[in-house]
Amino acid sequence: MNGIVEGFIVIGAVIAVGYLVERAGVLGPTAVQVLSRAAFFVATPALLFTTLARADIGAVFSTNLLVTAVTSTLACLLYVPVGLALRRPTGETAVGAMASGYVNAGNLGLPIASYALGSASAMAPVLLFQLAVLTPVFTTVLDVASEHSNGARPPLSRTLTAPLRNPIAVSTAAGLVVSALGVVPPEPLMAPVTLIADLAVPAMLLAFGMSLRGAARPGAGESAPLLTTVLLLKNVVHPGLALLLGTLLHLEAHELLVVVVCAALPTAQNVFGYAVRFDQGVVLGRDAALTTTVLSAPVLFASVLLLA
Repeated sequence: MNGIVEGFIVIGAVIAVGYLVERAGVLGPTAVQVLSRAAFFVATPALLFTTLARADIGAVFSTNLLVTAVTSTLACLLYVPVGLALRRPTGETAVGAMASGYVNAGNLGLPIASYALGSASAMAPVLLFQLAVLTPVFTTVLDVASEHSNGARPPLSRTLTAPLRNPIAVSTAAGLVVSALGVVPPEPLMAPVTLIADLAVPAMLLAFGMSLRGAARPGAGESAPLLTTVLLLKNVVHPGLALLLGTLLHLEAHELLVVVVCAALPTAQNVFGYAVRFDQGVVLGRDAALTTTVLSAPVLFASVLLLA
């Protein structure tokens, strides 16, 4: 239980600092956009590369990875019909879908895994799938949607090559190649990359906290049915799917606890960062990250109590 409490305290403290910084007005009116862009173009690619380059890819190919891949994908896909039925823009629908299945496996998941699940390595399958699959796919979709929403009609060749111009996709591919080849980059080369990577999470959390200053109540206006859908999918359906699939696959008690806890984690703040970067579904991304985090606490506690 200590890991769950510690994780919430850590991210809550940094978000609160961001809110206070915005309230004091010390960084100016464009600080949220600048921090988000710095995280997207500089820090997050460095973080993805260092994380994947140092990962033992073969070690995380397990039943847990299968459960993560299937349940996360389903949670994301289940949001799409709602966005289409309500005739929401493509970019906003992509943000809602990502918010429904992309979990906070880093700054919240790692401490929870360390203390509640016994090892931080429990998050490895989740991190691998999100970094190698969900992140490149969704950021590419948002990139294309952003161009279309601005009135541009890029040629097919530009659309098809969008992943090659996406720093998230490029850094992910580079990290996977380095890991697969077993290459160990020299420390003098990795040290500055690691230093830049350390900026990613605090920058996104600070930007998120700053965005809360003067923000409307979550779910206000026309976004109410969208946010409600995300909350149901992320906080109820996603962990429920993990419990069902893990049971069908006859996972042992501890492994079943691992996959359910991982699925019960809230929407990652990365989703808000990507929404700001591409100016797509920003309000939904912010509200989803905030409200799913609050509602995930009782779900996580209940999961540990019932399955531990």
